Amino acid sequence: MSLPQLEDLLPLDGKRVLLRADFNVPIENGRITDDLRIRAALPTIEWLQEAGATVTACSHLGRPKGEPDPKYSMDPVRARLAELAPGVELMENLRFDPGETGDDPEFVARLVEGQDAYVNDAFGAAHRAHASVVGPPRTLPSAAGRLLAREVEVLGGLRESPERPFTAILGGAKVSDKLGVIKALLDAVDVLVIGGGMCFTFLAAQGHGIGDSLFEADQVETCKSLLAAAGDRIRLPHDLVALGPDEEVRRVGAEVDDGWKGLDIGPGTAAEFAAVIHEARAVLWNGPMGLFEDERFAAGTRSVAEAVAEAPGFTVVGGGDSAAAMALFGLADKVDHLSTGGGASLELLEQGDLPGLRALRESASRGSA
Repeated sequence: MSLPQLEDLLPLDGKRVLLRADFNVPIENGRITDDLRIRAALPTIEWLQEAGATVTACSHLGRPKGEPDPKYSMDPVRARLAELAPGVELMENLRFDPGETGDDPEFVARLVEGQDAYVNDAFGAAHRAHASVVGPPRTLPSAAGRLLAREVEVLGGLRESPERPFTAILGGAKVSDKLGVIKALLDAVDVLVIGGGMCFTFLAAQGHGIGDSLFEADQVETCKSLLAAAGDRIRLPHDLVALGPDEEVRRVGAEVDDGWKGLDIGPGTAAEFAAVIHEARAVLWNGPMGLFEDERFAAGTRSVAEAVAEAPGFTVVGGGDSAAAMALFGLADKVDHLSTGGGASLELLEQGDLPGLRALRESASRGSA
């Protein structure tokens, strides 16, 4: 998938560049608790500044309702950005205006006013057809930033030509949220490991009792079809850690009694999953194995995180909770690629393209016409 690169925008000396970044960082009591996404944009910012450009950055933060909300002010981000990248101007939260999510032409016009070029480095937002993502490429010379380009290179490579054997580990809450990517991955992987809350709908499809565990009744038939088509390429837990009455925690098999709720994979399953990961030449992990925020149910996710960190193959962790788990266990620097986009990485794996990527390619096509 060929995207216009930063070099395609040269010369930039004296030019103004609008940078769509993903500065959607966690903030508590007005303080940034993890500035990874700000630091991830620095290679692109530094390249633009060295080329002589004046950079104006824009980003969303949180989920404001299309109007200003002090809770989601960019002030903490602006202060940190000034420390890391002096001279970069940062606009206020894009989602303070309903025109952002609605791709309003008037809002786009305000964004691009006075700008000479546009760079999208916000992979985490590239699956949204929002004004700041798809609007500027319609009128400005546009390119992918270093972070966006690397995400597309890595995830596109996994989708199209992974090293073999290729193992994917999926967790998280619901089958319905990841049904599309499950189907897409089954066309690409040698082994698909499934844990987290979503495993219980698959276990129910196999006829296991799941007690009070998270469960989507309307997805059981779909899971049966997937299991029938995939055979032993889908690996499910054979033991679990469950929470029962009076907060009792117990290791159980694949059967969960009524009144009990499965909240983590068991140690036997964790060891089996780890062995599969160690045998792979390419590994993708997206989604925790259990309620890892609670130490009682963190062991499965920790075991998978450690296995991914130690794996000899090429390892990719897809944003969101998986990235948070790697950081929690001190393993974030032990993987080959830590994706900055949870939903975007899954959508790219599922569909092979994103609105933000199409917008950049179409801009380049118009420029060469």
